[in-house]
Amino acid sequence: QHRLLPASLACEAAQFAVAGALEPADHVGGDTFDYVIDRDTVQLSVTDAMGHDVDAALLATLAVGALRRARRAGGDLAEQARQADQAMREHGHQSYVTGQLLRISLIDGTTEFINAGHPWPLRMRNGQVREIIPKIDTPFGFPAPHTYRVQSLDLRPGDRLVMLTDGMLERNAGSVDLSDLIVRTRALHPREAART
Repeated sequence: QHRLLPASLACEAAQFAVAGALEPADHVGGDTFDYVIDRDTVQLSVTDAMGHDVDAALLATLAVGALRRARRAGGDLAEQARQADQAMREHGHQSYVTGQLLRISLIDGTTEFINAGHPWPLRMRNGQVREIIPKIDTPFGFPAPHTYRVQSLDLRPGDRLVMLTDGMLERNAGSVDLSDLIVRTRALHPREAART
């Protein structure tokens, strides 16, 4: 699972800082994240494969591979989602993967966002945390006909966006007040906040 992660769990530039963390569970699962930075954009994905076993890890590998392939071929967010969905339907053995895709322009700060049945992100602005409630499309691999809607996301300088998987909402993490934790870690570097 750790081999699926980006080579560096954090990256920083004048316009942004990206940081992620994957906390090992007591068994194999399908949660993962990825990001890539090119000259004009930052692109991120957070995905969570159905299940909590080796099959989930294999689905995660398939999803991340499909998203990376689409990005490297120059695909926009809709094409990335389409290819991830197609890979799941063709090779996922009737399983599915939830996900969020985000693309931020480094030129003008505009954002594009797709939510494929994934837990909603949280945004901290001026010390207040709000859940972002997007239009939700079906998970990658879902058998019914569907398309993926590219939405805009209101991000401004100084905002902190937290994208997470359902692992942060269940078991021991279920008792954590995420909004409070995000506020309490606002002075930390994003890398340290993600670890916390």
